[in-house]
Amino acid sequence: MSDPSRPLRTAAVIPAAGRGVRLGPGTPKALRTLGGTPMLVHAVRAMAASRAVSVIVVVAPPDGAAEVSRLLDEHPLPERTDLRVVPGGGTRQESVQLGLAALPDTVDVVLVHDAARPLVPVDTVDAVVAAVRAGAPAVVPALPLADTVKQVDPQPQGAPEPVIGTPERALLRAVQTPQGFDLATLRKAHDTVVEGEGATDDAGLVERLGSPVVVVPGHEEAFKVTRPLDLVLAEAVLARRRATDGYV
Repeated sequence: MSDPSRPLRTAAVIPAAGRGVRLGPGTPKALRTLGGTPMLVHAVRAMAASRAVSVIVVVAPPDGAAEVSRLLDEHPLPERTDLRVVPGGGTRQESVQLGLAALPDTVDVVLVHDAARPLVPVDTVDAVVAAVRAGAPAVVPALPLADTVKQVDPQPQGAPEPVIGTPERALLRAVQTPQGFDLATLRKAHDTVVEGEGATDDAGLVERLGSPVVVVPGHEEAFKVTRPLDLVLAEAVLARRRATDGYV
């Protein structure tokens, strides 16, 4: 039971337990450096930059919680931020569940943010929180698509794939994070929906419950660093911010 004398809070859960194989072997993706600072640190700072977020739970690789804690200790956050690090699970869904379990009972809104989206602007974070606070059980930031999308009949790697449809681009959005949720709704989704049942993100789990999900405008700088070329773009964005905004 939450204490009614204590104000309810917004938390962010950052799953960072993946290996990031598309960036190549070696250090886990979240610990790769961007401008000399690990991407995870940038992602944590992005959540802490929002005055709405007072609790951040980082879900570390199962055997790397101590290392991640030491790393984050080297990069202090605002004093108002309650930062926690917990070991993750074998899948992303397990890791998010472990992050949710580490939240204090005064939290009623939770953001789930990809550690591989290190440069999301604070205005996007605030917009997601505001939409949940306004009554939406699930909120995702998203952008219209620039490219035409084709639905295909998948074939073995390298083989030509027959096109079976062209969705109307105006009806599609490319979804980003942080995704925001009423905490009770997200916990129910994780407890009810089995990973792999057609959901590729936390909002998809909520959709499977039949609960509404709404979209707010995303931002082009909230892209996911997945491949080496993404890292080049992220370095360029970071260099511009440091030159024009005093970003550290």
